[in-house]
Amino acid sequence: MGSERRELMKALGARLRGLRTEAGLTGAVLAQRAGVGQPTVSKVENGRMVPSLDVLGRLSLALDLDESTSREVRDLLVAVEAAPDAVEVPAEEAPAGAVLDDAVRSARLVCSFQCVVLPAMLQSAEYARHVFASAPNSTPEAVGRAVAARVERQSLLYEPGRESVFVLTEAVLRTWPGNPSLMLAQFDRLLAVESLSTVRLGVIPWRRAVPVLPRHGFTLCDRGAVVVESFRGERVLDDSDEVAAYEETFRRFEEAALFGSEVRELLLRVMQEFREMEDFATR
Repeated sequence: MGSERRELMKALGARLRGLRTEAGLTGAVLAQRAGVGQPTVSKVENGRMVPSLDVLGRLSLALDLDESTSREVRDLLVAVEAAPDAVEVPAEEAPAGAVLDDAVRSARLVCSFQCVVLPAMLQSAEYARHVFASAPNSTPEAVGRAVAARVERQSLLYEPGRESVFVLTEAVLRTWPGNPSLMLAQFDRLLAVESLSTVRLGVIPWRRAVPVLPRHGFTLCDRGAVVVESFRGERVLDDSDEVAAYEETFRRFEEAALFGSEVRELLLRVMQEFREMEDFATR
């Protein structure tokens, strides 16, 4: 990360921390008022995370900032994003998945499309372990911490007032790490999550043409930002035109997907195939 961007992130964080102190709020209270995770507040204030425009807006409202001060912190954010290396989040600065997990934690509506890897919020602990272990320069200690944090964040799926919509291609169900036993446990989790009133899980089956050729996975958070995942890291986009384009793309994928009893039937059918593979491997 460039030194200019690092210094700007620290300046933004220090300014927000000062405003919180002036307001007489703890980080936990500010996080609760803003509807974001406490780790998000901590990372932003310590210059370790660039907040999306949506998150910064929530913090500004929770701090009851006047128009002039709100514009000041927005300008700082703009300066951070304009600095070199403002988009990519290098692996040495944050564990793989950290940006996505924090963005999801602060959102009330999450819409995620995936074409290869299961969405973070649906991953079993063992599946997530393989995801984090495949990241460049991963260590057992860092992987363990990342898995624990991801599993803890998944409790958000059960919170009233939150809504999560996941759309997968059938390829996601058939692209698997580990062994068939791992995937059988993963399918148990998918079936359990699909039954939640706060979740809609859809799958685009092989027999149905995709409306758009997918190039990567992405997650929309509160219609204000989108997290795009790549091999190098994660990018948070909050330009209104870009977000709108991703919303339209997600809508088209959603229209092509199976939901409800049809998706459960598909999950059970693919699950049976893994069970047969497991039986064959143990003979």
